[in-house]
Amino acid sequence: MNVTRQPIRLAADARRVIARPFVPGPPARLRGIIERVRALPDAQVSSMVAALVTDYRERHKDIRGIFRQNYTTVSAIAGEHREPNEDRRLLLGAYFTNEYSLESVALFNPSMVLHPDQNGMARGAARFVMSLRACGEGHISSIEFRTGTIDAEHRVAVDPPTRFALTARPVDDALYDKESYVLKLIEMKAHRPIAGSVLALLDSRFTTSDLTYAIERCRPHENVTQFKELADNMLWLAHSNYEIEFSPDAALSERVIFPVSENESRGIEDARFVRYTHSDGRVTYYATYTAYNGFRVLPQLIETTDFRHFKINTLNGRCVQNKGMALFPRKVGGHFVMASRLDGENIYLLKSDNIHFWNESKLVYGPKHPWEIVQVGNCGSPIETEEGWILLTHGVGPMRQYWMGALLLDLEDPSRVIGDLTEPMLIPNLEERDGYVPNVVYSCGAFRHEDHLIVPYAISDSHTSIVTVPISDLLAQLRSRT
Repeated sequence: MNVTRQPIRLAADARRVIARPFVPGPPARLRGIIERVRALPDAQVSSMVAALVTDYRERHKDIRGIFRQNYTTVSAIAGEHREPNEDRRLLLGAYFTNEYSLESVALFNPSMVLHPDQNGMARGAARFVMSLRACGEGHISSIEFRTGTIDAEHRVAVDPPTRFALTARPVDDALYDKESYVLKLIEMKAHRPIAGSVLALLDSRFTTSDLTYAIERCRPHENVTQFKELADNMLWLAHSNYEIEFSPDAALSERVIFPVSENESRGIEDARFVRYTHSDGRVTYYATYTAYNGFRVLPQLIETTDFRHFKINTLNGRCVQNKGMALFPRKVGGHFVMASRLDGENIYLLKSDNIHFWNESKLVYGPKHPWEIVQVGNCGSPIETEEGWILLTHGVGPMRQYWMGALLLDLEDPSRVIGDLTEPMLIPNLEERDGYVPNVVYSCGAFRHEDHLIVPYAISDSHTSIVTVPISDLLAQLRSRT
């Protein structure tokens, strides 16, 4: 195959930082810090604030706003009344803020989709959005974005990011679907008889405030421990499903999806974005990702139409296990379909009538060739061609090498494999073997541009690059294996 490496290397940049709330201890300790700052003379407070703003305004888009926000967050935890002096609020906010370097470890595991805005593009060219897994201090992962273009000759250019990086707070009182919420409670084995009185007070669409109010209305004077466990589970589930929204003036490369819920407290890993076309022609961008809390992994789902407003929801059902779930870009046979490494070793096909619930699976492909004997999995959502679905794969072989291959799935029945590669499509070259995890090439999703696949890929869990592959070459190899 004519696999062409593009002259692109996206490397981690430790200078890309966000400002996070810093909570150095329990409320009593926070109150002690607040009192010590209140004891400082007004002139010293103003001087310190001026120096801090001067020092950090080139590193953050709105450093004063960040100080204000973090002051509000931590003072609420401490149970303190609002400080009347603006400069003292800003200084307290600075004491309760720390910088976090998003990419100090790595920038890898990319996926790529067509940009929702194609205005102004020349004939045969396209604009794309690339998601990347950024890994920083404590090995906490988040999702970053880059934009770029592909010209008529399939040459790829990635736009340089701005110097700023921004996170977004969860949207206040996002709406939850009661039916899905109840199903997840049942799956969690948290749906106790006493939950009925709480749920009866909720409408078919409800907010976290509605849920909190209903819990308090139903809190009993007896069996308090049992009810507290129920309430904690109900609120935990609500907080695991949230929405975030970025300012319209934030460039796409500035937007960072950073862990919010307890499920993902140790990282958001390996987002597989796909441009999904509904039966009525609407387009939604979905991404499955792995939430990690330090003890277990949990597949989650991101939904957006504009890469500014994001909905994050839990995925549910007995098939929601392990890593590497990748949604097909449309319904097949009237069903949502997903590729998955359900058991950590083989490729399964999942089918569902509800995108949030997955209970039906079928084994479609297992380790077969020498370069994939340890395990196989997908490398992103399948790509539709006239001859079938191309599913890019990864195989793990000797010395824990991760190499990329491909399957060809039947267009009407994608559980039927009609072609596979006996040799890998992409292996690390000499310049790509070294990194945080050596001997790895890996992708979370490619997309089709005219007659080529554009495949972004991670290099040894450290950097990111791109290859292009003629679809006709790949199909010829896949057909020859049938």
